Amino acid sequence: MSRYTGPRWKQSRRLGLSLSGTGKELARRPYAPGDHGANNRRKVSEYGQQLREKQKLRWMYGLNERQFRNLFVRAGKITEGTHGENFMILLESRLDNLVFRLGLATTRPQARQLVNHGHIMVDGKRVDIPSYEVTPGQVISLRERSQNLAIVNEAIESTVSRPAYVTFDDNKKEGSYVRLPQRDELEPEIDEALVVEYYNQVL
Repeated sequence: MSRYTGPRWKQSRRLGLSLSGTGKELARRPYAPGDHGANNRRKVSEYGQQLREKQKLRWMYGLNERQFRNLFVRAGKITEGTHGENFMILLESRLDNLVFRLGLATTRPQARQLVNHGHIMVDGKRVDIPSYEVTPGQVISLRERSQNLAIVNEAIESTVSRPAYVTFDDNKKEGSYVRLPQRDELEPEIDEALVVEYYNQVL
């Protein structure tokens, strides 16, 4: 299954979750798209709830199904912590996500594009793989020729706060992944237990 490239606002309304993180998608029409979206009272089954939770998390981070499932399986092999929490930490440790968390991009798709186009370095080496797993202590920065990109400067200026597990130097335009995040620092809208239940049924 390929990555979804359609209207993200439509998906946000269907899931009842702002995938962009701005909340604009749900500000005017906080209901599912379609003729019956505002009046849809159909009861969602337990499986449907699990599937929706999985889709929320997958679309939030912008992964295709195969990438998402493989990362889930890998999280299950980690001996410490819970499966769901380890899974979310692996998602959070992706390079494209951390570029977004540092404020070098306003959205995860924009962060992925910066990585794909070779603008991002990790510990001084160019990395153009969005799924690259960053480990605590590594430094994420811009290539010298990318220091004055307008979209990056606008993103930095518009960033209000950053999570506690990253640090950022505005002058150098570089940041560090200082430690693994804790569960209460990750997406509160996600119930990862439902994602684990979903894959326990289908894998």
